[in-house]
Amino acid sequence: MQIVTFNIRCDYGQDGENNFVNRKDLIEKKIKEEQPDILCFQEVLPHVAEWLKSNLTDYYVIGCGRDSKLENEQTCIAYHKEVFNMVKMEVFWLSDTPEVPGSRYLNQSECPRTCTVLYLQEIKTSKVFRVYNTHLDHIGSDARKQGLSLIMEKIIKADYLGNIPFILTGDFNALPDSEELAVLKNYDNLYDCTESLDGTFHDYGRIKDEEKIDYIIADKAFGCQESVRWTDCVDGVYLSDHYPVSVVLH
Repeated sequence: MQIVTFNIRCDYGQDGENNFVNRKDLIEKKIKEEQPDILCFQEVLPHVAEWLKSNLTDYYVIGCGRDSKLENEQTCIAYHKEVFNMVKMEVFWLSDTPEVPGSRYLNQSECPRTCTVLYLQEIKTSKVFRVYNTHLDHIGSDARKQGLSLIMEKIIKADYLGNIPFILTGDFNALPDSEELAVLKNYDNLYDCTESLDGTFHDYGRIKDEEKIDYIIADKAFGCQESVRWTDCVDGVYLSDHYPVSVVLH
């Protein structure tokens, strides 16, 4: 099972030659070549979500916007139509009131943050598992810790269908040795599938020391066969300002 976390970059026309309009053909080509089973996106604006749904015809793209009207950026998940059935979907906000759309922690940026959850059943085996996709705050370290702690609390306490294996993906905006990621050390039954990878945020090749802030964390019920970064670049145009990260689980 190939799973990708992909910060696709919010598209406000601010990136010159790397504006989304110039990247989308490369993105579509890469996804159709790889045919991953699941893609977990961050920074998906409504027009980009529409493009994903129109062009990734082998996938269902599930998610909603992060503001109080369920508009604006999404942390949507695309799953292959022929491989999975969706059993359940949920979106919650990283805040003290996670069921309130647009809510956020007081010590974070003005941007609400969400986590999108899918329960998927693999059609071939009938096995069910969970996927959590998020984008932690880009300013507040404490808000990132609170957000990640909330996600882990929800993962551990979830009792729908019993103890279902999980995968957590996203842009955590935190380095591997940060206080934020230390939250994960409180849980024994998980591991970082991307541990061996180099940096993921590169700002379209402008950062010499690329920052590893994108992760795929898995329940130990899964084994990891492969983890790679998608580093494609054609004539100075990248897939995004982050390298998408792909892992193969079994």
